[in-house]
Amino acid sequence: MTTRRSFLQKSALAIGGLALSQDLFANFLPATRPMGLQLFTFFNEIDNDVPGTIQKIASVGFTEIESAFSKKGGFYGMKSKEFAALLKDKGLTWKSHHVFGAPFKLPAGAKPPTGPDGKPIVIPPMKNLKENAQEMVDAVAEGGAPYLVCANIPITTMDDIKSSVEILNKAGELAKKAGLTFAYHNHDAEFRPVEGQLPYDIFLKQVDSSLMKMELDLAWAIKGGKDPVQLFNENPGRFPLWHVKDLSADYQKVESVGNGVIDFKTIFANASKSGMKHFFVEHDMPANPLESITTSFANLKKIV
Repeated sequence: MTTRRSFLQKSALAIGGLALSQDLFANFLPATRPMGLQLFTFFNEIDNDVPGTIQKIASVGFTEIESAFSKKGGFYGMKSKEFAALLKDKGLTWKSHHVFGAPFKLPAGAKPPTGPDGKPIVIPPMKNLKENAQEMVDAVAEGGAPYLVCANIPITTMDDIKSSVEILNKAGELAKKAGLTFAYHNHDAEFRPVEGQLPYDIFLKQVDSSLMKMELDLAWAIKGGKDPVQLFNENPGRFPLWHVKDLSADYQKVESVGNGVIDFKTIFANASKSGMKHFFVEHDMPANPLESITTSFANLKKIV
């Protein structure tokens, strides 16, 4: 069985200390595979100039967008059709939108996130699937994005998980009726046991695959002790969306894809088995988002 330690050891060996090797990522996806970006990467600055930020992203070479929540509310202060039109004007296509599964609450003892000025970020009430599932499905469908993704949902206790399964099943049913594909995005917590069971396994088994696919965040899964390829083998075709970011050998995030030790060569070689249709580069509020995505794009271009 592949463990977290052995997976990262193999990753480090594969990279061989040459994180930016010219042939690291050569020839593992068809030349026509587009590259996407999750806009949470620009969370701290996109709301200051949404059109300008979108233009910068397009100029790097990304062609697909996955949106997230915004400090302006809605879709970066816009209706879904307005947001889709902005992306189209910049030569981008809107593929997916992230939404919370339940009302957002900071973890116990956690401090509110701060902006570049060091002050707590003020965020308007955010829509979620528990309370606003039909509204969110309708908005994303109206904007023309084909995927709606649950960004996270309570999983601390078994009662949380049971409630979350109900929310996910309901959201999946509504999305299917609207012609959307619903998916679930993981962090590493889904791979920590709750009463002897992994929340991720429960979601895979108790939410039918016809109602919910999975958006596999490769780095979070690896940090949680899972080998992505093993997940693909166990659940072929269940992963149409990926998040692509990188980790250091001690599981810390690095600024750009290709600057860490994850063995993307092996993972992308199994893209067809996973069912992957789109992937999105994402980093959690890097110090310099534009520099981060530019480096990630250059490294990933060697496989796409």
